[in-house]
Amino acid sequence: MDDKRCGTMLIYYGLEKLHPKIFLFASVFICSLVSVSTGSSWSTVATIGVALLGIGKALGFNEAMIAGAIISGAYFGDKMSPLSDTTNLAPAVAGTDLFTHVRYMVITTGPSWIITLIIFLLIGFLRDHTDSATSAAAVQAAIKAKFNITPVLLIVPAMLIYIIVKKVPPLPSLLAGTLLGALCAVIFQPHILQEVAATDGSYLKQAYIAVTKTMFGSVAVTTGDASVDELMKTKGMAGMLNTVWLIICAMVFGGIMEASGMLKTITGKLMRFVHNAGTLVGSTVATCLFFNVTASDQYLAIVVPGRMFAKKFRDMGFKPELLSRTLEDSGTVTSVLVPWNTCGATQSSVLGVSTWAYAPYCFFNIISPFMSVFIASMNIKIRRYTPEEHAKALEAADLEDREIIIDRGVE
Repeated sequence: MDDKRCGTMLIYYGLEKLHPKIFLFASVFICSLVSVSTGSSWSTVATIGVALLGIGKALGFNEAMIAGAIISGAYFGDKMSPLSDTTNLAPAVAGTDLFTHVRYMVITTGPSWIITLIIFLLIGFLRDHTDSATSAAAVQAAIKAKFNITPVLLIVPAMLIYIIVKKVPPLPSLLAGTLLGALCAVIFQPHILQEVAATDGSYLKQAYIAVTKTMFGSVAVTTGDASVDELMKTKGMAGMLNTVWLIICAMVFGGIMEASGMLKTITGKLMRFVHNAGTLVGSTVATCLFFNVTASDQYLAIVVPGRMFAKKFRDMGFKPELLSRTLEDSGTVTSVLVPWNTCGATQSSVLGVSTWAYAPYCFFNIISPFMSVFIASMNIKIRRYTPEEHAKALEAADLEDREIIIDRGVE
């Protein structure tokens, strides 16, 4: 709930600065910028994304459309940032270096991102915004009447972004954000804490009870405006338990499917259709999508297909950055479109929007795999080994395979 209050402050100022016509466009751009800076789509969605969702709802936009814009921008940064775990994982699996991988992704990611921005810009300009100004003014009035709004509260999101950029481990980051939000609530929103606590006693006691309640359970603050009241509802840690259980089950199921070899056997059948760059990339994309649906985890959708297709890419003379780019174009960005995938379950829970509802509006995530196949089919800047480089690559791979066999024999 403390994060909600900081989000309320961002909503208040956002309604002043963001015009409805460019709101969706700006949401993609802002989330892209934050995600590239932090390297985390999850953190971007949970911080600035939640605030943008509130602003968009106040402006009268459909929440699924807003969520699609937020996720499109967040996963652009997750894919392109050198700080991102998937951006580091994909080249490591494929056998290339990080910055070669990032530069090569621009060829497919750039057009996908630009098309996404154009689509959301067109939606904004073609939509009727007659009632948006009145709705935004009403929301601002309700917020100002209930909360103490001050620019000082911007310290909280600014500090959170700073902590994320510094790559502070998750648990200390969460603790710091929670404590900082609680401190600001105690100082600037005493009347809200007294309302949430709903008990007699000293203010210190009421503040302790209110902060504790907002951390673990459901809390609601009444403002008199239905749209703002909806923004002020929170489920706390207890509300995330269903998502946590789903993630645990998905990871266990995916691990069993991968370790037993069932997924490898099924997807191995795709190899018979591979004849050129287009069909090879298309088969890799299909395999990553298949793993996101069946293994239910983004990392398995990158690692397992990466290991499976590495030899095929090398044998056909393609450099490893083509494989690493394909893994990101499909495995990374489509994970959030699957409701039972760890990414889809988390983002749906954080934003409070069903995965099935927001998925059609995640234009960047939908376009990316198709763009990857199209670019490869058109043979646009496909990197191949020279005959000398290819011979060395095959020799090095053969030597590595023999060393692995010897090591296993010794064991």
